[in-house]
Amino acid sequence: MKILEKRIYEEPASTDGFRILADRLWPRGMKKENAHLDLWAKEIAPSTELRKAYHGKEIDFEEFSKRYLKELDENPETAAFLDKIRNEKIVTLLTSVKEVGISELPVLKGFIEKNQ
Repeated sequence: MKILEKRIYEEPASTDGFRILADRLWPRGMKKENAHLDLWAKEIAPSTELRKAYHGKEIDFEEFSKRYLKELDENPETAAFLDKIRNEKIVTLLTSVKEVGISELPVLKGFIEKNQ
């Protein structure tokens, strides 16, 4: 499986494959019909508490990553999520965050790759 990461505000591409929004909150200003999503995986997104701690600069990206991986390991919805995408050739993880490289996406991508 090839896993891509991008912002939800970028134009959808034919090469995106299965498009997954990995945010708990719906992106500001984005109409649902323009998102071209296959799945809104809000149940496996970082918890509200973790998101607020990270965006409030109470914790750094390394700590955020550790805590998010722990949440994914303990989340009863994670297995069903992995089953849903297991047979996809290309998956594009989407977020509204401006800095994709230090968002939940690289953490989730690594988790998916490890648990395929």
